[in-house]
Amino acid sequence: MFEQLANVLVYQLLGFTSSSHYGSALHFFVMDVSKIFVMLVIIIYIMGLLRALLSPEKVRDYVRNRPDWQARGMAVTLGAVTPFCSCSSVPLFIGFVEAGIPLGVTFSFLIASPMINEVAAVILIGVLGWQLALLYVFAGLVVAWFGGMIMQWFKPERWVEEYVWKIHMGQANLPEQDTSFKGRHRYALAEVKEILRRIWKWVFIGIAVGALFHGFVPESWVSEHLASGNWYDVPMAVILGIPLYSNATGIIPVAEAMLTKGVAIGTTLSLMMSVAALSLPEMLILRKVIKWQALAIFASVLAVAFTLVGWIFNVISL
Repeated sequence: MFEQLANVLVYQLLGFTSSSHYGSALHFFVMDVSKIFVMLVIIIYIMGLLRALLSPEKVRDYVRNRPDWQARGMAVTLGAVTPFCSCSSVPLFIGFVEAGIPLGVTFSFLIASPMINEVAAVILIGVLGWQLALLYVFAGLVVAWFGGMIMQWFKPERWVEEYVWKIHMGQANLPEQDTSFKGRHRYALAEVKEILRRIWKWVFIGIAVGALFHGFVPESWVSEHLASGNWYDVPMAVILGIPLYSNATGIIPVAEAMLTKGVAIGTTLSLMMSVAALSLPEMLILRKVIKWQALAIFASVLAVAFTLVGWIFNVISL
């Protein structure tokens, strides 16, 4: 349906040909914009109906006072099913710290939340297939679990900014959540509006970048720089993702274009993870909460983890 829409608009109405750079890029853009935004609205609404009972405060309370392995498992799981991008995860990070949850567990949430969510997973299945979606989710869960454990070994509590320890969230007088269907419907609609308001421009940018990559970047350049099969393809993709800012949903069109150009699965996964969880804007916001020592360790752990994931999946996919 979406491809037919793009065919009619780009090739019939506008008169482009599939062999032209502009036609190929515009066809990719129209098809992905229609497909991704329709899926976004539907999935966010459905998950909003189910998530009406799951506020950020309850996320924090679920994890508080649990054994380490339970708390980590819940933090990773809740990070995966909550639709927070990297920057909006940081305020909840502060709430976790204030609640006395171990920072290693908190870092597991901070890694999982922007990297994995059910909206991105469903769109990944629709755009790239269930195999890549499963690989991405599995790799993200593993990185979040062990990344938080490694951070805990460094005892990062000593590098939390002092003001964070003094924060009192004052959640005692929160109004009760309306759990009727009408209340959940209102919540789901608000969720659709809020999430789309927050991410639409990044999704558009991601689709535009993917379209330009798909239509204008020669396969010979891709083969030489990102699909050469050399060991440095993966770390190069991780580094390339750092200055970019998007979320797991916004980077999917770029990943789609990379795969069509012959970039290996592991290299593509590494770029997706780097953009979602290691972006420069997140690091700058996180610096307001933790000192440079913890930030440097956090970024290094993620960069190494994403590189290892890329190498492993490149070997597996051979």
